[in-house]
Amino acid sequence: MAVRLTILGSGSAGNCAYVETDETRILVDAGFSLRQIRQRLAAIGRAPENLTGILVTHEHNDHIQGLVTLGGKLRIPVYCNRPTHEAAEFQLKTKLDCRLFATGASFEVGDVLVETFTIPHDAQDPVGFLLRTNGVNIGFLTDLGHVTKLVLDRIRPANVLLLEANHDVKMLQDCVRRPWSLKQRILGRHGHLSNEAAAEAAEQIMSAELRHLYLGHLSRECNRPELARSVVNDRLGKIGAGHVRLELTAQNVPCPTLTL
Repeated sequence: MAVRLTILGSGSAGNCAYVETDETRILVDAGFSLRQIRQRLAAIGRAPENLTGILVTHEHNDHIQGLVTLGGKLRIPVYCNRPTHEAAEFQLKTKLDCRLFATGASFEVGDVLVETFTIPHDAQDPVGFLLRTNGVNIGFLTDLGHVTKLVLDRIRPANVLLLEANHDVKMLQDCVRRPWSLKQRILGRHGHLSNEAAAEAAEQIMSAELRHLYLGHLSRECNRPELARSVVNDRLGKIGAGHVRLELTAQNVPCPTLTL
């Protein structure tokens, strides 16, 4: 029984990933328009009408843009915690029919066990996910300012991990298009992980079971894909993690589907 993962897009303009088992089809976040999500799913021969559910990490627009049409018009079940639900309704200016979970709880969507845990980010109650199915554990860890002991403990069983590598610190500090207040927010302990912080997190998370590491949420202005790859790859080399395949995600195109 195969498990398939496709990162449909990751970055400050939209985040969405697709996980499929023989029984279940899940989106993790829906940060693109329905049109964009439909196009990206069509590229792998799938359609939004066949989704089993949508898991939401937090209410920022680059993670919930498609919820109104997916959850409302297509009536795809949406899973989030209560603070995220309330904040998303306020932001989208509409009612959302959501299935609520308590942060830290686990629940099932089809044959997928979804484990949730709190992460430090400037949202109402942001979460990370570990999806367990058919002997495969897939972790989602983006939009966090630092990695806590709780996060490390909850994500360490992952065989596949989407990890944020948002910015290069110097490129962010030198960016003339961003005000100092925004730079402070991004660099803060409830902001986003830098390349170096992602490399440090990867070292702390590392296990013999982790096989695929995706770097996500790369800033288009304050990072470069080759820089993020180099920083994390160097760290993996230093700790002898040659068993891990490192991949970059993109904002505009889906990653090749990973079949496990």
